[in-house]
Amino acid sequence: VQLQASGGGLVQAGGSLTLSCAASGSIFRIYFMAWYRQAPGKQRELVATITSGSSTTYADSVKGRFTISRDNAKNTLYLQMNSLKSEDTAVYYCNAAFGPIVSWGQGTQVTVSS
Repeated sequence: VQLQASGGGLVQAGGSLTLSCAASGSIFRIYFMAWYRQAPGKQRELVATITSGSSTTYADSVKGRFTISRDNAKNTLYLQMNSLKSEDTAVYYCNAAFGPIVSWGQGTQVTVSS
């Protein structure tokens, strides 16, 4: 599956953004999907996951502020980000996994100004 992330940008602290990840080339609905992020000088970290059955998990740092969702009819993964903080500044990557198959999107920059 090929992934194309979009929706990043510059936002003030307390604001909102919605990231999208468009998938193509395979059966999107069967994939376990996730959002990761990587801030400058830090390791890539898991932000949120969603199963093929739409069960979700979140990192403690984003719980209650971010919502991951998927639209299988549109082959698209979303990350709704509210109450953004400066520490949310990072490049955000979408990820798809099914058995040994793992794919990454190209990343989209989110910058939160304080």
